[in-house]
Amino acid sequence: MSIKKNGLNTICTHVGELEDKQHKGAVSPLYMSTSYAFDDVEVKRYPRYFNTPNQEGLCKKIAALEHAESALIFGSGMAAVSTALMAFLKAGDHVVLQQTLYGGTYNLVTEEFSKYGIEYSFTQGWEASDFEEKIQKNTKVVYIETPSNPLLTITDLAAVAAIAKKNGIVSMIDNTFASPVNQNPIDFGIDVVIHSATKYMGGHSDICAGAVAASELHIERIFHLAKNFGGSLSDYTVWLLERSIKTMGIRVRAQNENAMAMAKYLYDHVAIDAVYYPGLTSHTGHELAKNQMKGFGGMLSFELKPFIDASKFQKSLKLIKSSMSLAGVESTLLSPAQTSHALMSPEVRAEQGIRDGLIRFSVGIEEVEDLMEDIEQAIAHVKLSTAIA
Repeated sequence: MSIKKNGLNTICTHVGELEDKQHKGAVSPLYMSTSYAFDDVEVKRYPRYFNTPNQEGLCKKIAALEHAESALIFGSGMAAVSTALMAFLKAGDHVVLQQTLYGGTYNLVTEEFSKYGIEYSFTQGWEASDFEEKIQKNTKVVYIETPSNPLLTITDLAAVAAIAKKNGIVSMIDNTFASPVNQNPIDFGIDVVIHSATKYMGGHSDICAGAVAASELHIERIFHLAKNFGGSLSDYTVWLLERSIKTMGIRVRAQNENAMAMAKYLYDHVAIDAVYYPGLTSHTGHELAKNQMKGFGGMLSFELKPFIDASKFQKSLKLIKSSMSLAGVESTLLSPAQTSHALMSPEVRAEQGIRDGLIRFSVGIEEVEDLMEDIEQAIAHVKLSTAIA
């Protein structure tokens, strides 16, 4: 199957599927074995080597979706992030990382890298020049996240990729918030694309997984470390993830549409102080997002006015769930200061613009009218309880 001749949903549905030769079933069979023959076989299969039949099929699908030569799947998004970074870094090396970054990645770098003698610098912003000024003679990797978690900042993919190539540096991106539906960084010159596949690829809040897509050369390098770190994924979860990706294009496009409607609604609401969504023309990265994204995504964040208690607001919601993760078909929201970025100090969160009243909103596939009604009743409930108190 030629990737370029087929559309997104066709790739989601068919690339990497396994043929059921025995019963001619319509879906990929699940191979649960953890022990395979080693004599007289073309491939010596072993789960920790990422080469069971279901693992190989899923990797082909993810590579096709990200326009990459190859891919690997992991037991979590952080397994993918840590393995990819450590595959290209050793003692004495330096990495430049975007200031606005997922809290788990920030914590990995600040808590672990010094133990391995790896130096790191965080940018002051997310412009291409911010990355260039942090590059040193020993810099080996530049790491970005766009749209970022949780403020949806937008970084210029092509510009950062060009800077990395000029300096002989490997460029990496966490592409989780965009998903392959909305953004394909390899098309802009980025070397390594990382996902928490728990999110939009899984899409139903019931799978924990990670993924890395890149050239065959880069994936081979990551594989040699990955097989030692042992962050592989069980074949049952692999099978579930392959099934979930089949509907990713449809799900994400519906979430894009809903998020745009919710962003506009929140932007005009008297109880909302600020809305961060690249689809809004008021967003500082809107024009850049238009150029490098096919859709603006299902994630946004907003700040309530001071007279609306954020904690009471979340507890008053009836349809939208207060939940730790994101990108499921159901709408969820959370406080980054209490969850995804809780490992950061208050000072670091403040530097990144993550205030205690900030709420990250993962928009699902429900009717937007129902989501709006839920937010309205929650705000009304908080106002009433405050007035009574």
